[in-house]
Amino acid sequence: MIEPNDRVILVSKSREYYVQAGASTFSTDKGQIDLGLLVGAKEGDLITTHNGAQFVVRIPRPTDFFTHARRSGAPMLPKDIGLVIACTGMNRNDTVLDAGTGSGIAAIYFGGIAQQVKSYEIREDFAALARKNLNDAHLTNVEVIAADMLNATGTFNVVHLDMQIAPEHIDHAYTILNPGGYLACYTPFLEQMAIVVDNAQKLFSNLHTHELIDREMTRSKRGTRPSTSVCHSGYVTIARK
Repeated sequence: MIEPNDRVILVSKSREYYVQAGASTFSTDKGQIDLGLLVGAKEGDLITTHNGAQFVVRIPRPTDFFTHARRSGAPMLPKDIGLVIACTGMNRNDTVLDAGTGSGIAAIYFGGIAQQVKSYEIREDFAALARKNLNDAHLTNVEVIAADMLNATGTFNVVHLDMQIAPEHIDHAYTILNPGGYLACYTPFLEQMAIVVDNAQKLFSNLHTHELIDREMTRSKRGTRPSTSVCHSGYVTIARK
């Protein structure tokens, strides 16, 4: 059941809108929507504009927050986050340290899987935005901390770094990881990836770097072919303690 201030996706055949349930109206090209009608509704219900156009109510999933949530910069793509989850075996028993929170998109994905997530963001303004997005996602098992991950204490099953990584970050990740735990580092450039690999291979075993490539297929009356959009996004290095 949708509560006041909950985030909702309204979907028609050609449009979708990211709105907040409550006592206000939202204008679309198909008419105005009374957002108060969303309170008490459930996923799959229909909401009608004052012109009679209908929208289907959808409860946001992590993919929707990637598309619609306010950003502080470019977040990791869902496919790249998915590789981190798959290669670390992240699961409901895990405690995860996520550093370089940004908008909190990766933390939203991790929070839906892991037992507990602590996400470190050195910029307070970014941390505040991430907390808002996580609150909209109703994730109470994710804590955003406005500090360098070098200040992190405790032990973790997975450490994920999406930030400007220096050798001391690799060293500290090794210190706070449980035996058998995984380090996952996202780096957009080869030079940054080399810093991670050169330092991680001194400490970790089973180290592998993956180039992140994905080609979407497009189909038209002329035929089917790979999309011509850029398919490379970055590199993820996975290392095990």
